Amino acid sequence: MVQAPASFSALLSAATAASRRLEEEGVLSLALPMGPLDPLVALPHLGGSGDFRFLWDGAPGLSIAAAGQCNGLELSGPRRFELAQRFSSLSLNRLAREPGPCPALARPRVLLAFAFFESPLHTGTGAAGVQAVLPSWQLSRQGRHCWLRLQRALGGGVTARSMAEELWDTRQRLEALGGSGHHGVGQTPPVGIAHGSHWQAGYRSALDRALELVEGGDLQKLVLAVRQQLVLDGPLDPLSLLSHLRRSQPGSCRFLWQRSEREALVGASPERLLTLRQGQLRSDALAGTAPLGEPADDLLHSRKDRHEHELVVETITAVLQKAGLDPRRPRRPRLARHGSLVHLHTPITAALRGQAPLTLAEALHPTPAVAGLPRREAMAWLRSLEPFERGHYAAPIGWIDTEGDTDLRVAIRSGTLRGQQLELTAGAGLVRGSHPERELQEVALKLGVLQQQLNLPLAAAFS
Repeated sequence: MVQAPASFSALLSAATAASRRLEEEGVLSLALPMGPLDPLVALPHLGGSGDFRFLWDGAPGLSIAAAGQCNGLELSGPRRFELAQRFSSLSLNRLAREPGPCPALARPRVLLAFAFFESPLHTGTGAAGVQAVLPSWQLSRQGRHCWLRLQRALGGGVTARSMAEELWDTRQRLEALGGSGHHGVGQTPPVGIAHGSHWQAGYRSALDRALELVEGGDLQKLVLAVRQQLVLDGPLDPLSLLSHLRRSQPGSCRFLWQRSEREALVGASPERLLTLRQGQLRSDALAGTAPLGEPADDLLHSRKDRHEHELVVETITAVLQKAGLDPRRPRRPRLARHGSLVHLHTPITAALRGQAPLTLAEALHPTPAVAGLPRREAMAWLRSLEPFERGHYAAPIGWIDTEGDTDLRVAIRSGTLRGQQLELTAGAGLVRGSHPERELQEVALKLGVLQQQLNLPLAAAFS
């Protein structure tokens, strides 16, 4: 059993004892159990306006709301995974925490959002190669269990007592919110699409060139993406979008990464880059897409889709073997439903042998499901053929905790919201035998599904 402070005086005593163990530049981390509260409901009440906000909505599994930045890292370049691993380890190891065991859901976490490419194409544009945040507030829930954590560097008026008081008072305020009968995110009026970019013509020319590369043997596979810019006729609340995604994408992991009030990344990823739990790794091969219904059954019998899928499975397996693991996989893929789309899915598992989580993430990213093969050549062609920065699209997003447990999803089925502008990105995997019209239809399907998942009217004229 975890012995949580039963009174404020017990919390203060634990906070004072922990603060005495702090080294220079260390951070005090305090946690309390609390009554069950939906992290999506709690998030607007954590931190201040303009603060960093993060949501990891795996309900009915682990869900996390986080706000504020206690410590952070932002950089680009070829060593981004290595430096993010070092930052995560140092930040989590320097925490002074309450004594005694801590349940897995309550562990402190560093939150991570990578970009698809290691650096933006042009300096000062696009997303940094990696952003990592040790949050000030972290509320985590799994089942009926819920914990609230506060982390701050001491000094400048911040003391063990002031932190204990702030954590205790905030827990009471949040528990009152949970008992008020308000269990949903505020509903915003319906928002329409005032204007949308026409993407087909530009994509068709890039698609023709990509198919030449695949058919000519220069590439085995290329995942060519398109970006659609939508101008909305009113403001959209990212949390309202997440609430819609929870209903429309119950099998996916919903996420929010919001560095400022001006920009928010929102999505619902069906694809796991890697999950590490108690020394066990899992990665998902997810390739091959069809709309729900009769066409979905054809996926299992489609030579093109099975070939595309097997390329992803073989590559992930080979990467893990090269990293010193012994991966296992089922002999055949299964169908996985995510909203109104169905995918071929093969889970791949392995026991860890001391490898650092982000070292494995670097080896796996990007999989052929979102880039192509051979990887280096495919990445170069994507830079050439896609007339936009991918940013966070199809890149790892997630967290790592004090025990090394890690969850990184691939940021597909996502959009970036900037005021009344919404940026959607979707792609299709091209292999030998791909047909241009079918690939155009797949991209249009994914864009349309994403609009519907976000509770937007389908912009048929723009898709």
